[in-house]
Amino acid sequence: MVQRHDSQPPLPQQLSVRKASEFHNSHIMEDNNTRCSVILLLSLLLLLPLASAEIKNLKITADSRGMILFEKFGFTHTGHVTVAVTDVSYSSSLAQPDPSRFGFFLLSEEALIRVLMEAEENPNFCVLDSHYIKLLFTFKDLSLTQRSFNHSYPVTVPNEYSLYFANCAPESQVTMSVRTEIFNTDNGIKDYLPAGQTQLPMLYFLFSLAYFVFLGLWIYISYTNRHSVHRIHLLMAGLLLTKALNLISAAEDKHYVKITGTPHGWDVLFYIFQFLRVVLLFTVIVLIGTGWSFLKPFLQEKEKKVLMIVIPLQVLANLASVVIGETGPFIKDWVTWNQVFLLVDVVCCFAIIFPIVWSIRSLRETSKTDGKAARNLAKLTLFRQFYIVVIGYLYFTRIVVFALRTIAAYKYQWVSNAAEETASLAFYLVIFYMFQPIEKNEYFVLDEEEEEAAEAALRDEEFEL
Repeated sequence: MVQRHDSQPPLPQQLSVRKASEFHNSHIMEDNNTRCSVILLLSLLLLLPLASAEIKNLKITADSRGMILFEKFGFTHTGHVTVAVTDVSYSSSLAQPDPSRFGFFLLSEEALIRVLMEAEENPNFCVLDSHYIKLLFTFKDLSLTQRSFNHSYPVTVPNEYSLYFANCAPESQVTMSVRTEIFNTDNGIKDYLPAGQTQLPMLYFLFSLAYFVFLGLWIYISYTNRHSVHRIHLLMAGLLLTKALNLISAAEDKHYVKITGTPHGWDVLFYIFQFLRVVLLFTVIVLIGTGWSFLKPFLQEKEKKVLMIVIPLQVLANLASVVIGETGPFIKDWVTWNQVFLLVDVVCCFAIIFPIVWSIRSLRETSKTDGKAARNLAKLTLFRQFYIVVIGYLYFTRIVVFALRTIAAYKYQWVSNAAEETASLAFYLVIFYMFQPIEKNEYFVLDEEEEEAAEAALRDEEFEL
């Protein structure tokens, strides 16, 4: 192969200048990338939910991130943070890094904005140098022989703090084992739940009792009207049972985390019942929306496709929920899993609306030809009410609850959980009342004396969504 040389080769002096320039530019890009990642992570902190600070043992391997978030916790005036690191090693492709450029610190919500401003103004910003953080320790404090450190720090100023690890050494990687233990004390007793979540065990327990009572009432109504019971009513009973079991598992999970720092296996039951509950909820909404078991004993092809889309997506959403809940923001893909969960949830919420819309359109077309105006008017009214209730429930639990969680003070984060569970219970009560197994369910209402009025209503009202 013949190589063409259109110009003279560069001189050694030119090569050295060029390499120095490239080296300088690469460092500028590296610093800018690190600075942008720090700003991005600090900004995302504003949107993160409060975490329950279980005792966690973590392994960080060859991690080059500039910032790693471990926990976000609401402290009282008797809070404590214990951080233990072992098997610490760090290296850089440039030179031996300064150990004081690696460290753990606490950052409050109020100081977060000021740190962001510092990062914007200073191109060589290192968060460990900020006056607005509470620095715990740096690698300079490590034991020289064992490369380890273990210390507990009191938190006497009540606030919501986040525990971070910062790496300000350019082009460096860190490997270490980390054990974190964050708690408040109440009369000398450790409470591993944040100040805004310490009420959750009792809250979930009370709601689980409400659902067990609800289930008993549903079984009684179904038994007394057993001739009107359809298969959908059995699924609805299963939904109530899984919801109650999900809440009692959540109550026990939070209770054991609160007193011991570990869930003692209740988290496994919680995720199992959460998966069953969510799948049953979306399935019941889709089946009611199609009129299955009430209006027809079968599903059309497009309705089957909705179920075939929703159920696998819920499997993925549940997997994302487990990863988010059981790991934490310290893993590299934590933000990605949050995005996956949000995307899947939005897709499922849209998907379950389509069968209701299809049923309303089908009933409107049928009402023009079958001559049963009163029955069709009742069905259309019921489906439109069902549509409005489902939309209201999805809007409240996805948007209003998120807004409450965002704007509420850290001590009152339980209010958003209470609002979500109250809205869910109200939704279940309304839907179960609308479709209860009674002989004169609105699906089957037929009053010949009201036929003319119903025909006029169908002509005048288009039942547009």
